[in-house]
Amino acid sequence: MKPTAKQVAHAAGVSIAAVSRAFTPGASINPEKKKKIFAVAEEIGYISPARRTAKAVAASTITLVAGDLHNPFYPLVLDTLARHLQESERQLLVYALPTDCNIDAVTDQVLAVRPSGIIVTSASLTSNMARACRQNQIKAVLLNRIQRDMRINAVSCDNYQGGRDIGRLLLERGYQRIGLIGGVANTSTHAERVRGFRDVLAEAGRTIHVQASGNYQYEIAKQAVVHLLSAIHPPDAIFCCNDIMALAVIDAAKERGLRIPKDLAVAGFDDIPMASWSSYQLTTIRQPVERMVQEAVSLIDDPNIKASDYGSTRMLSGTLVMRAST
Repeated sequence: MKPTAKQVAHAAGVSIAAVSRAFTPGASINPEKKKKIFAVAEEIGYISPARRTAKAVAASTITLVAGDLHNPFYPLVLDTLARHLQESERQLLVYALPTDCNIDAVTDQVLAVRPSGIIVTSASLTSNMARACRQNQIKAVLLNRIQRDMRINAVSCDNYQGGRDIGRLLLERGYQRIGLIGGVANTSTHAERVRGFRDVLAEAGRTIHVQASGNYQYEIAKQAVVHLLSAIHPPDAIFCCNDIMALAVIDAAKERGLRIPKDLAVAGFDDIPMASWSSYQLTTIRQPVERMVQEAVSLIDDPNIKASDYGSTRMLSGTLVMRAST
């Protein structure tokens, strides 16, 4: 039988009302009396109704830690995850990181809730947070990125194969000066997409004609492509490591009077909703968002997977979606 407030009151020599005040945030009670009540409660294993409710809520809650919500791909992930959890009568708690904010800044807040699991997307997991999750026995899953040095579970699209698929398509279409707009250099998404793209070109005896960094951002990519298109021998095709940069390239090209794809072919990665708009009709790699979310939640729910485990990676195939931009 669970210990009651009445038993705590009797053992501490106080009233039941005092026990209630001790466990009510902001309630007026002598600090020494509160300390004594807490000590007795811990000794006999008493948990207040409010704390029991909080634990029950936390057990059905998954926390999403996300940055770069300006990229339409990640709100799509957020919406998919929220819908998936709502269908199973669970809750989603979101921590949206400001630009350039280190994830360590919210580690204490995230762990204080003690959710059933944490999904980290569009933000790099630090060794401090990975270690804190293991110490607190809270499972963490990286979504859409891989950090093998962190001993953490991960679910990702096969970015390497996606890069290869785009490269192969541009080669098959006969483009001769194939360029690249990369993302954030220290991320697995950038590294794997570029590696796959470069490898397939090398197998055909080709190299990347020109390249620049767009930092996965519209404005930066737009500025970068202006320089590439101003070269003596500008590219006739460009692979962008995400869709939002590809849209920037199309806009910049059209502003210069170029025709898509006759003068410049453009391909992206993600298949965000805007990619299918008539003004873009972007060829891209569709990430399997529904399956990625399902796999991430299953890693958290699997009782055979422990927070202290080394971590496993689940890689899912993307789909080449061909539209008018190539």
